[in-house]
Amino acid sequence: MTTPDRPDEADRLARLEEHVAHQANTIEELSDQLAEQWRVVEQLRSKLDRLTERFLALEEGSLEAPAVTRPPHY
Repeated sequence: MTTPDRPDEADRLARLEEHVAHQANTIEELSDQLAEQWRVVEQLRSKLDRLTERFLALEEGSLEAPAVTRPPHY
């Protein structure tokens, strides 16, 4: 689609198409990375929930400590 008054129009269009293709590829890569990060966040959230429950259970068990008594040498 080159015309005598605009010989670089085809080159300009080709550069724009390359630019758009590059941006589309970058967007797809970023989307994949974001999806992977969400998977990691969900795994960490699940692990944190399990650790929190375990900590609370251990904390409850430690509340039943024996009363403080005087050492036998007193």
